[in-house]
Amino acid sequence: MAKRDPNVTARNKAIAQITEEMRHLQAACFKESARSDEASLNAFIGSKADDFIDLKHEIITTPEDYVHKWISGMEKLAKSDSVEIQKLLQNKKNKSFKKYVFMFLRRSFLKHYNELCKKRPETGDAEIWFGVNDAHYGLFVTPRWNDANWENDKSEIRAVRFKYWTVGHVIQTGLCYPDENDKYQFTKKEDYLAFLKAQARLTKSQYQIGIVDRYIKFVDSSEHPLDIPLLIPELRFDGSGRKHKYRLDFLIINPFTMEKIGFEISPWSTHGALSGKHKTMLELNKEARENFEAEVHKARAYFKKYKIPVLHFTDTDLEDLDEVFNQISIHLDPGAPPKQMEMGLFSEYFGDC
Repeated sequence: MAKRDPNVTARNKAIAQITEEMRHLQAACFKESARSDEASLNAFIGSKADDFIDLKHEIITTPEDYVHKWISGMEKLAKSDSVEIQKLLQNKKNKSFKKYVFMFLRRSFLKHYNELCKKRPETGDAEIWFGVNDAHYGLFVTPRWNDANWENDKSEIRAVRFKYWTVGHVIQTGLCYPDENDKYQFTKKEDYLAFLKAQARLTKSQYQIGIVDRYIKFVDSSEHPLDIPLLIPELRFDGSGRKHKYRLDFLIINPFTMEKIGFEISPWSTHGALSGKHKTMLELNKEARENFEAEVHKARAYFKKYKIPVLHFTDTDLEDLDEVFNQISIHLDPGAPPKQMEMGLFSEYFGDC
């Protein structure tokens, strides 16, 4: 049986405690707000969230940040229209109502924490196709088959409970086969890691296999392996079609910020070596220039189309794969500090709560 997340337990306990405290204030709140029951009072307050906060795009990591954005949105809307709840909060006599709203907002954040604390991928960025020619797969956030192709259920992207682009993500959604209504499913992390190792072997690159081996050990040693970002191999430039222009060796996406970073394993033997024994210096220089330009054009293309900066590891780097993976693993820790909030507006409305 999976061990319950202590953070979830703590949030549920806090939600129950706040709810109990709110009920003690309701009788006074009904008078101050001209509402007659709990349902109408909560609907009055709760209906404002979509008006005051861009819930589809804002990343909110603390209750205070949620309250602050709610207030800021209310202030902005009040500049062009009369806002009833603002007038009630500005009335210094409505002390119970102010406390109730403050607790309601904190409780709302805790109830919807998993939806609010992470950035949602844009619609065009919510699918990834990766893999070599005869073994490529699609990773979607909310995959569904539309009788012709795979797509995301856009209405559900915001509601998923897993962290985007992590080991937990792929175990939950599986991988989509191109052009058919079938998926490659995983039941546990070991299943996915074995699949990843097999994908690395298909590249026939000792370096990519070595990096994947180190990634597997990294995931296995983590206290929260399902939250580790995926090391996505062989990102296909042109999506799911068999023909494609480029493949990027590895991709990592930060599950909170959606920032991407690519890694290209670039030994001279496969990325720069010149062929032919009887070429002139002019011909050799021309071939070397073409090889170099191809690498530059590939990196530029991934950045232009997908906003992926690409780090290259050359022969000198690849002499020490442990150090190469150390540089990659920096991006496997997606932690981000909570945003600071402006205390002025907070104090104006809820400073005495």
